[in-house]
Amino acid sequence: MSSVWQYLTLGLDREIFGINIESVHEILDYRAPAALPHAPPFLVGMIDVRGQSYPVIGLRTKLGLPAIPVTSATRIILLNIAMRDRALRVGFVADRVIEVTELDRAEMESAPEVGGRWRSNYIAGIGRKGEAFVVVFNLEALMAGDDPALIDPPLAA
Repeated sequence: MSSVWQYLTLGLDREIFGINIESVHEILDYRAPAALPHAPPFLVGMIDVRGQSYPVIGLRTKLGLPAIPVTSATRIILLNIAMRDRALRVGFVADRVIEVTELDRAEMESAPEVGGRWRSNYIAGIGRKGEAFVVVFNLEALMAGDDPALIDPPLAA
């Protein structure tokens, strides 16, 4: 059995993240979600896609990164995440979608326990694509946690 899996790679700031392609339903051009009153800061709002409602998560806010204006490269990635007790349908706002790429799970490194920038429980592994690192999300942990994934958020400019 092959240990090579496909991941959708996306960019946030200077970081490259990966999402197992099996969780990806669709990629949309950005459109403003309908705001929800009293929602947590990372929940941007809701969108309707062919009669299905999707809560939209501001991935930058969820990860503890500063917000930036929407650009022509901004995308909403629709996901179906297998949680322990249910399937979760959600959209992630990403600065840009890069490509679908293959990473060898056998060569993936574990998240660093000490001195890392990201909370290790939100990371399934760290792969390499050429000279770049790809931080692969543990989607279930990311969606279950309320703490920002970035341990030391950048200082405001």
